[in-house]
Amino acid sequence: MMLRSFIAVKIPQEIQGTVARSIAPLQKSLPRPLVRWVAPENVHLTLKFLGDVSPANLERLAEALKVEARNHEIFTVSVRGLGAFPTARRARVLWIGLEAPAELQALMHGIETVAASLGYAAEDRPFSPHLTIGRVGQNASTTDLRRICAALEGMNVGALGSVRVDAVHIFKSDLLPGGSVYTGLYNLPMKSSQDQPVS
Repeated sequence: MMLRSFIAVKIPQEIQGTVARSIAPLQKSLPRPLVRWVAPENVHLTLKFLGDVSPANLERLAEALKVEARNHEIFTVSVRGLGAFPTARRARVLWIGLEAPAELQALMHGIETVAASLGYAAEDRPFSPHLTIGRVGQNASTTDLRRICAALEGMNVGALGSVRVDAVHIFKSDLLPGGSVYTGLYNLPMKSSQDQPVS
């Protein structure tokens, strides 16, 4: 049995709720099927999408990432801003932004290195940390895209709080009729100050 999996950072419920409240006006002006909105409890920071992986390979990856995670100290990212990929005018994915320190790039690089050593393809796009909140429907017309762009430009999302990144998680994703359901499989803690050897 293959598991559709990804590596991510969990977002606390409190921040998920804050994000949901901040984008409620946007959801009202851009209802389904124009935009498929991500359920608040599914909002997370994706570090690497793995695709379909066997449980045995996933366990091997988790063991390697467990060691890697311990090489990185806990840090904090700020949640603020709103945007779209590739651009607001040609929006396909809507996101809430993250102001991330250099530690996140270092963690990301470490994860990519470990994954590549086990045969997972490297990302071909530069890492741009974000929280996906919605995906534009495949059949969106030029008029729809203009409407989405106007709605995005009419919204201002300021600081929504911060997230303490203290572990890396591996999730499986099940595509159900009601939407995706994510289940945590591995919790890989990072290095805390208490881990430091006493000199």
